[in-house]
Amino acid sequence: MRVVVVYKQATDYARRVDEFLEDFKRQTGRELETLDPDTREGSGFAQTYDVVEYPTIIAISDDGQIQNQWKGLPLPTLSEVSYYV
Repeated sequence: MRVVVVYKQATDYARRVDEFLEDFKRQTGRELETLDPDTREGSGFAQTYDVVEYPTIIAISDDGQIQNQWKGLPLPTLSEVSYYV
């Protein structure tokens, strides 16, 4: 299972996402993968999974299927996301 957070750093919501990522790491001991949709890798990922709203958090199974997806604000709870990690 893979959980990816797709967001842009230079935005008004970036601080909330960064705080979410820090809290997640502190409470679970695990880090979430992040991608910027303005990079080559992030753009390809966003296109593959039809991400058009930011921030988006996607839980993906090992075979590439979306298990859950949270779009925009408010962000999901830490426990909702930790279920997929």
